[in-house]
Amino acid sequence: MKLVVISPEADEPREHAVLAELFAAGLERYHVRKPQWPQEKLAVWLNAVPSQWWSRLVLHQHHELAVEFGCGGMHFKDSDDSDDALHRRADFFTSRSCHDLADLNTALGNYAAVFFSPVFPSISKSGYGPTIPIETVTERLARRTDAERKTEVIALGGITPTNAIRCAELGFDGVAVLGALWQALEPLKVFEQLQSRLGRDASPYLTTHHVA
Repeated sequence: MKLVVISPEADEPREHAVLAELFAAGLERYHVRKPQWPQEKLAVWLNAVPSQWWSRLVLHQHHELAVEFGCGGMHFKDSDDSDDALHRRADFFTSRSCHDLADLNTALGNYAAVFFSPVFPSISKSGYGPTIPIETVTERLARRTDAERKTEVIALGGITPTNAIRCAELGFDGVAVLGALWQALEPLKVFEQLQSRLGRDASPYLTTHHVA
C-alpha cells in the first residue's frame, strides 16, 4: 500500500518543518495543493523547500513551476483538459482527481495515479462524504485490465490510521491523508501510525514518469 500526504490548502506555519520530518521518515510523494495561491506565492514556498526535496513534490496548480523547479510531477483535476499537453509528458509523474466512475474509467491507464474520493466522510471538509456505494467502486477496481492496473488508484477522503488498512481490503493501491495529519498536534506521529498500519513498504510510491 502506498502512502501519500497532501498539503494543507491555506497557510500553515508548521508546514516546512513538518515536511522535513515526513521526508526524513520516508515520505516519497508530497502533493502541494494550494488552489488560492498565485504563482508568485507558490514559487516563494518552493524556494523555501531544500532543492534535494523538489523531486518529491507533485504540484496541483501552476504546473509550469514543476518544470522550472524540477518537481516530481503534476496533478490534474477531474474533467480538466486545460493542461493536456503537460499531462502527456513522459518525463513527469502525473496524477488526477476522480469523484465518480466515469472519470475513473477515463483516467485508468492514462495517468500514473488517480485519487478517488471521498471514500469515507471527509475530515477537512465538513458534510462531504461518499456518494457512490463503496461496493460499486470495489467491483470496478477488481475488474481492472492489466493496462488499467498501471494506474495506481489512491483512496482519499477521511483517511485515518484506524481505517487506512480497510482501503487495501476494498481494492485500493494506496491512501492519501490530509485532515487527519494536519489537524493533529503531532503530524509526524499520525504519519508513523499510518506507516505502521500499512506496513513499512508503504512509503515508496511511484516512479516519476507518465503511464503511456
